[in-house]
Amino acid sequence: ALGARYDGHPSLESVDLAIVGAWGEGAGADLLTQPTREMLVNAYLDGFQKTPLVMMLTDARTNGYAIARRDVGWRVDCLGDMGGFGNPNWSHMQDYYPQAIVNFGMRDAWKKAPVSFEACWVMQHWKDLGWNVDYIIDQSLKWHISSFNAKSSPVPAEWRPNVERWLKKMGYRFVLRKFTYPATVAPGGKLAFTSWWENKGVAPCYRRFPLALRLQGAGTAVLVTPADIRDWLPGDNLYDDAVPVPGDLPPGDYGLSLALVDPATHEPRIQLAIDGRDSDGWYKLGKIRIQ
Repeated sequence: ALGARYDGHPSLESVDLAIVGAWGEGAGADLLTQPTREMLVNAYLDGFQKTPLVMMLTDARTNGYAIARRDVGWRVDCLGDMGGFGNPNWSHMQDYYPQAIVNFGMRDAWKKAPVSFEACWVMQHWKDLGWNVDYIIDQSLKWHISSFNAKSSPVPAEWRPNVERWLKKMGYRFVLRKFTYPATVAPGGKLAFTSWWENKGVAPCYRRFPLALRLQGAGTAVLVTPADIRDWLPGDNLYDDAVPVPGDLPPGDYGLSLALVDPATHEPRIQLAIDGRDSDGWYKLGKIRIQ
């Protein structure tokens, strides 16, 4: 019923596949019988076909069953723990997360579904215990973090630059490196272009926001491409295409701009890590003549 009501809702970023344990954090998942495990996991997999799912790192059977059926991401709730549970020789950061990611089959899950972290205690607690925030940040980036829950607690003032660095790497960060297009195009013809993008983050975007071009002059036209930015992994990405120009667009000089847009409204939704953004969210590319 929850999936029927909310699956695919534009304001819903992901759903936590929480099945057992205190706070739904998964303790005891390894003790379930296989039929019970499958029933509980299937409730989420069947109910949410559009909205990305994440699940706790619990055990190889539960995580393995889910990812064998669907692209499912993962989350954990004790990012930052460097030995705060009474045992100086054990911590989540060094003795559980690295091993669980690999042993539970979740190493490549980030390529198709989100990875989300929650702070263990709060960041001020990390500082009070003298833990190295840059080590914690860099480990989370290595694990392809997309979002971080700080429990609505303040960042220690001295760590503000560290967290700013973190935010510029967390998730996706799209940079348009190069864009080529013709000087002229005919009404009813095709506007061919090439583009080189760099994702300077550590993860893709897990929701579809189409790449669109906008022509503005004697008339206005938004040309939506079939580009799927969910495939733009960290590093270089190329996208070349040719999009139809409306036949009724009046001849003349037009401004050409670009944006990653809402699939329903075609309004810009994603801010790029480049200059040139207009007040309406589009990025200017230059001029083109319709003739």
